[in-house]
Amino acid sequence: MKTILIAGGNSGIGLRAARDLLGHGHRLVLLGRDPRKGEAALASFGAAADRASFVAGDLSTHEGVRDAASRVLAKHDRLDALVHTTGVFTFEESRTADGLHPFFAINYLSRYHLTQLLLPALRKAEQSAVLMMTAAIPPTDEMDFARFPEFAPFSLGRDRKAVQLANHHYAAHLARTEPGLAPGVVNAGSAKTDIMRVAPWYMRAAMKVFGPLALDSVETSAHNVVEAVRHDTWHSTPVYWGKPGRFDQRTPITLNATTTKHLMDTSRELTGA
Repeated sequence: MKTILIAGGNSGIGLRAARDLLGHGHRLVLLGRDPRKGEAALASFGAAADRASFVAGDLSTHEGVRDAASRVLAKHDRLDALVHTTGVFTFEESRTADGLHPFFAINYLSRYHLTQLLLPALRKAEQSAVLMMTAAIPPTDEMDFARFPEFAPFSLGRDRKAVQLANHHYAAHLARTEPGLAPGVVNAGSAKTDIMRVAPWYMRAAMKVFGPLALDSVETSAHNVVEAVRHDTWHSTPVYWGKPGRFDQRTPITLNATTTKHLMDTSRELTGA
């Protein structure tokens, strides 16, 4: 039985992955911002709820990440897998209490920060895994990180790829620095989840009309995460799953080490982790 922490596991793709992993007999820790959603998620597990718990935490700020990590470590000294499904979708120019844009703070930096703080528990597993869910962003060195990490003023069209590609660089960093840990990045696909609630009206209208034909199911989007947690056949190198539902199709993450170091140094300066 593995102990798996799913950040964002109280809704959407994370919740679907949690149900599937519980069905395979594992133990789950769900991390989310809304206690009501967390309790509802636990209640939906039925008899399997005795193998699941919920930790409330706001991952949009450094203080929130530190508090969440502290409470997780107080109850779990070993984690076999950490799955990041948290994410926001916004066009607005706004800033967190730390002066960062929420898209950057949640879709990348909180993942770096939380993982770094939970490394002591991940290192205690014989073979642990860290999986980060993003949009369809294949690993590439053809990206300018000149606006990282300020992204000011924020533009989703201009900054989205750099924020999400940072997840690939963190996976490459973990592979180099944590020999007992297998990192991977998973394309979330285009499943309809709560993340689209703040999308412009025309995007929501198009999704309502064309969604049944064009969207992936939540089950399909969760499939590669579930399989990656369950199996260790991919552990020899950091990988990217670009096609939802196709666990056998994965791409090795090989990125410029100098760029990776720059991004990790900046992440460390921002968070202290």
